[in-house]
Amino acid sequence: MRKRIIGIAAIAASAVVLAGCGGGGGNGGGGEAADFSAEPTGTLKAWGFENADDVGQSRVDYAAEQLTDVEVDLDATAFDAQKFTTRIASGDVPDVVQMDRRYVTQYAAQDLIMPLDDCFEAQGVTPDDYWYPFVVDDVRYDDAVWAVPQFYQPPAIILNKRVMDEAGVTNEEIDTSNPDALLGAVEKMYQESGGVPTRLGFDPVSTGQAPLWILGMGGQLTDEEGVPTLDDPANIPAIELLKQINDAQGGYAAVKSFTDSFDTFGENNQFVADQVGAQVNAQWYPNVLSPYVDQIQIEAVPFKDAEGNPFSVSGGTAFVIPMGAENAAAACAWMVELTSEEAWAAAGEARAETRAEDGGINTGLFTGSPGPDQSIREEYVVESGNAGFDQTISTYYEVLDYGQSFGSSPAGQDIQNELNNAITAALLGDKTPEEALADAQDAAMRAYDNATAG
Repeated sequence: MRKRIIGIAAIAASAVVLAGCGGGGGNGGGGEAADFSAEPTGTLKAWGFENADDVGQSRVDYAAEQLTDVEVDLDATAFDAQKFTTRIASGDVPDVVQMDRRYVTQYAAQDLIMPLDDCFEAQGVTPDDYWYPFVVDDVRYDDAVWAVPQFYQPPAIILNKRVMDEAGVTNEEIDTSNPDALLGAVEKMYQESGGVPTRLGFDPVSTGQAPLWILGMGGQLTDEEGVPTLDDPANIPAIELLKQINDAQGGYAAVKSFTDSFDTFGENNQFVADQVGAQVNAQWYPNVLSPYVDQIQIEAVPFKDAEGNPFSVSGGTAFVIPMGAENAAAACAWMVELTSEEAWAAAGEARAETRAEDGGINTGLFTGSPGPDQSIREEYVVESGNAGFDQTISTYYEVLDYGQSFGSSPAGQDIQNELNNAITAALLGDKTPEEALADAQDAAMRAYDNATAG
């Protein structure tokens, strides 16, 4: 099997889902050490590949062409955390599972998945050379890498230029590192009727983008060992800024009720309807706006950290091999093929064909790997004829290099949930930020202790 060509670290960086601890080794069926260098053959059982679109199907097809002696039994149902542990306990073990990267370290700490360093060595892959290092950091734990990552769709701030121009607000005022300017812009654009918002100056997506705000403002979710640090005093400034933004627009309850009413994926979405002046969005959202390009006027600016630098976070999905997998060699080869440069090239071509058929704008693919990101952009992302939309696409590419890992922790998903709970309580005024974070830390530590008890 051909080895992947490395050397991508020198390429300047410019996702869409396929719809105990230890280092280096791994176990296959029957508890024996997995031989990742064995010839990939036989049946491969894969789970968690729901709603494969053109990008996903083209990569599955490419991998099938490379691994002609492997028959893939694809379970297209969605990943479910409870079902995963139940299947492992019952012996109904898939060979490959796709899941959110926030779950990976949790299962690594519980010895439910295999470390993949030997897999990468067998396939000639150096993770930190191929993927963005902070993407690999999402799945690195206890000196091992536990998953094959894919996708990294950075957040940025999409601007509604029609609303901003009407209010006399400039792009420079939408600056998360300058609270005074940002709050002033919010005040100029915000509209209400009877105390109920009818237009937000800025939607910070307070809970959906909570880690972005905490990490961007200098906080931390975990320490270097993955222990939760939600009660770190450095996390408080982000919550205080979010409270100021929400309070300036009728309060969090009113803001949340208003945003819940948005036709986010429809023809009367918040940019068409001028319900926002600016909003934090992940890179996939310009694809949603593409059909309405003639009805909107948008640009974008980076989210900035407390020092005024562009900032991003690196969420996405990943492939893992569960402990007890019967065909680990084929699983290893298949995961590597799915995320190879050639597979992403096939995906880029498929997406270009789809956009040519539907008349949409090609916003590129954000794969988690700088090489494919750049090559797809150069080949397929062309001027659309709408300068503002093109500037928005470029902004997302420009922030790719500024990513940071959420932090790899055995309590990763619980940390996310407890952080959202803390921010909600603080924004509603039910607790002070300090009280909310202390309670969140207690709950996250219980989850961490449970995950590492073995």
